[in-house]
Amino acid sequence: MLHMVVCIKQVPDSREIRIDPKTNTLIRQGVPSIVNFYDLHGLEEALRIKDERGGRVTVVTMGPPPAEKALKECISLGADEAVLVTDRLFAGADTLATSYVLAKAIRKAEERWGPADIVFCGKQTLDGDTGQVGPGIACRLDLEQLTYVGKVRKVDPAARRITVERHLEDGVEVVETSMPVLVTALKELNRVRRASLPGMVRAARYKPIVWTTADFPDLDRSKIGLKGSPTIVSKTWVPEARKIDGVRIAGETPGEAARQLVDLLWDSGLPGRLGWKAPS
Repeated sequence: MLHMVVCIKQVPDSREIRIDPKTNTLIRQGVPSIVNFYDLHGLEEALRIKDERGGRVTVVTMGPPPAEKALKECISLGADEAVLVTDRLFAGADTLATSYVLAKAIRKAEERWGPADIVFCGKQTLDGDTGQVGPGIACRLDLEQLTYVGKVRKVDPAARRITVERHLEDGVEVVETSMPVLVTALKELNRVRRASLPGMVRAARYKPIVWTTADFPDLDRSKIGLKGSPTIVSKTWVPEARKIDGVRIAGETPGEAARQLVDLLWDSGLPGRLGWKAPS
């Protein structure tokens, strides 16, 4: 039976992101959170393979306790189990430390539910935007990796093979490789389903499995959290809002409003620069 692990992240709504000027890390308190949408496409693909081939889908995330909400959303969509890896010692992790912890969590999940055949990640997250965690997990677990996948053509559990389309800068590459494998998902991969009523009922009652540092006896604490994060953010800034002037056109009829708009355009000189002739 196929076992697919999907790594997800609860991220701040990009419209509400704020930065702590002292630590140069994201301020998450009081900021609305959503499931990283690239990760949802990875989950959707795992669920589609499960629907077609059978199997089990396990969702894993590293984050603070409120990330349970994101895991419950994944359960409502059809995931079988959800694991929250949470501990204050994990806070402030960069992509190197994050991939280390998630790789440990995947290995622990394999001990409980069997070896992972396919690990799905989003191509990147909305907050970090690096695209490094998926490949980092693959390197730590010694997995084949297929990045920027826009379509899964075929999964053959018997032959232990998978064929996908990778979207590159200069075209589309068709690749076949062996499992186990890590796949990073593009939004073009699929269309995410809606949660079913039974799924929402199950999610409301479901309690995610929680693992802390105490659940990983061989965890190297020098490789987690801020201590294990060599990435240094030297400076952050918020772009200044650009002021755009506008003119309100309010004609009594659509024709009058259109005439006012045409007059304003001609007064600006733009149509003349484009070589247009003035209307009669």
